[in-house]
Amino acid sequence: MSVESVQEFLRQKNKDIEILTFEDTSTVAKAAESLGVPQGEIAKSLLFKIQDSFIMLLMAGDKRIDNRKFKDNFNAKAKMPDAEEVVAVTGHPVGGVCPFGLIQPIPIYLDYSLKAYPCVFPAAGAPNSAIKLKVEELKELTDGQWIDVTQA
Repeated sequence: MSVESVQEFLRQKNKDIEILTFEDTSTVAKAAESLGVPQGEIAKSLLFKIQDSFIMLLMAGDKRIDNRKFKDNFNAKAKMPDAEEVVAVTGHPVGGVCPFGLIQPIPIYLDYSLKAYPCVFPAAGAPNSAIKLKVEELKELTDGQWIDVTQA
């Protein structure tokens, strides 16, 4: 049902974007191998808990969080919720988390590392799904805010 929420989200945005399905794209490495692209082109979606609220951060799949930059931007330590909480907050399982078809509004942040690629592949609601988007489309669909929180 998570993939269906992504399909409905895209339909509501008048976007005719194919949801790609594979055997397993639940990790950056598996997604890059399945798609035949560098790991950086995988738009990794990470949910973070900040006190009693949540944010979602999308970044190039080959990058890692810089804890100092994260704390400077959000005045909190980067803390990821457990798998059950991820599903409860997003409606998507770990490995399929994406900023589309969420069950509740969550602030979305896009790390500048994504701008290194003309197109990126975020998950699409399941551990075996992805969609291909131009970086500008990702920004448009998520209304995300650009931020710098990855290691150099």
